[in-house]
Amino acid sequence: MSATTPVVQRPVSPPPPPARPGRHRTGFWLVGFVFLVTMAFSAVPAPLYVLYAARDHFGPLMITVIFAAYAVGVIASLFLAGHVSDWLGRRQMAVLAVSVNVASGVIFLLWPTVPGLLVARVVSGVSVGMLTATATAYLSELDASGRGGMPRRRAEIIATAANLGGIGLGPLVSGFLAQYAGAPLVVPYLVFEVLMVAGVLALALVPETVARPETRPRYRPQRVSVPAQHRPAFYAASAAAAAEFALFGLFTSLAPGFIAGTLHDTSHALAGTATFVVFGAAALAQIVVSRAPLRRQLAFGLAALVLGLGLITTAFWLASLALLLAGGVVAGSGAGAAFKGSVTTVLSIARPEARGEALAGLFLAGYVGLAVPVVALGLATQLLSARAAVVGFAVLLVGVVALVSRRLLS
Repeated sequence: MSATTPVVQRPVSPPPPPARPGRHRTGFWLVGFVFLVTMAFSAVPAPLYVLYAARDHFGPLMITVIFAAYAVGVIASLFLAGHVSDWLGRRQMAVLAVSVNVASGVIFLLWPTVPGLLVARVVSGVSVGMLTATATAYLSELDASGRGGMPRRRAEIIATAANLGGIGLGPLVSGFLAQYAGAPLVVPYLVFEVLMVAGVLALALVPETVARPETRPRYRPQRVSVPAQHRPAFYAASAAAAAEFALFGLFTSLAPGFIAGTLHDTSHALAGTATFVVFGAAALAQIVVSRAPLRRQLAFGLAALVLGLGLITTAFWLASLALLLAGGVVAGSGAGAAFKGSVTTVLSIARPEARGEALAGLFLAGYVGLAVPVVALGLATQLLSARAAVVGFAVLLVGVVALVSRRLLS
C-alpha cells in the first residue's frame, strides 16, 4: 500500500437525476441495516467453533487457522476490490458484497467440515472486504444528500456502530440460538441468510450516490491517494486501526475457548455474550464520544484500550470471568472510540472522488492488524502457555499504541 499524488480527473457522465431528500434519508437507514446484518453474519461462527472442534476433533491452532482464513479473504478483497465502488457505484458494489456473503452461508450449511469452514470463511471475508469501505462511504454520501450537506457526524456514528456493533451482534444471536433453539450449526446461519436476502432486496430502494464515468477506468489494485501533506496522519490512523482490530481479533479468537476450556463453562450463550461485550462497548463508546473533539476521542480511546488490555491479560492469568468481561468492556470502549477517530481522520483528509479508496486503505490496515497478531498468537500457544502468549501480545500492542499516540496526539 503506497500513497500517490492525486490522479487526473476522468471525464464522467452527468450525475443521475437528483432523488428526493426523503429517498436519501430512507436509503441511509436501509444501508445501515444491510451493513449491520452483513457484518453480524461475518461473526456468527465465533461461539460455534467449540462445537465444530468437539465434533471434528481439532484444537485451538485449527480454530486460529479458520479465523485467519476470514482475515485473508478480507485483506485480499480490500486490496483488489475495496475501492471499486468509487467508479462502479456504491449500490451495485453493496448488492454484490451482500450476495457473496449469502453464498458463504450456503457453504456453511452444505459443507460443514473443516475444508468447508475454511472456504466459507474466505468467501465471507471477501464479502466484508467489498462492503466495509463501500458502505461507510455510501452512508456518508446519503446522509450529506438527505440532510442538505450538514456535518457528517451521524453517518460516521452509524457506519462505525454498524461495523463493530454488527460484529458483536452476530455472536450474541448465534450463541443464544445455539444454546436454546436446537440445530446449533444450522439455525444461526438460516436466520442471518433471511436477513441478508432482505437486505439485498432493500438496496433496490436506495438511490445511487456516485456518477459513473463515461469510460470505465482501467482496473488496478488498491492504492491510496491522499494529499502529500496528509500522508503522515493517514499512516498514523491506519496503524491505530491495526492496533484496534488486533484487540478485537484477540477476543474473538480466544475468549470462547478460554471460557469453555479454562473456565469449563460450555454455555454457547455466554461465549456469544463475551464477544458481544467487546463490540457492543465499542459501538456504544462511538456514540458517547461522537461530539467530543477528535483529539479527545483518540486520547480516551487509546488509553482505555491499554487499560482494558491489562485487565484481559490479568484475567487469563487468574482465570477470572469477571475480569475478562470487565477488560472486554474497557478495551472495547477504547478501541471503538479510537477507531471512530481513525475513520473521522481519514474522511477529513480524503479527496471526495477517492473516499472509498482511502477508507479501503484504512480497513486494509485494520484487517492486517486483525490477522497477523492473532495467527502469531495461535502459533505461540503451541510453544508457550496461553497466559505467556497473551502477555507477549499485550506488550507488543502497547508498544504500537505508544508509537501511534505520539503522532495522532501531538
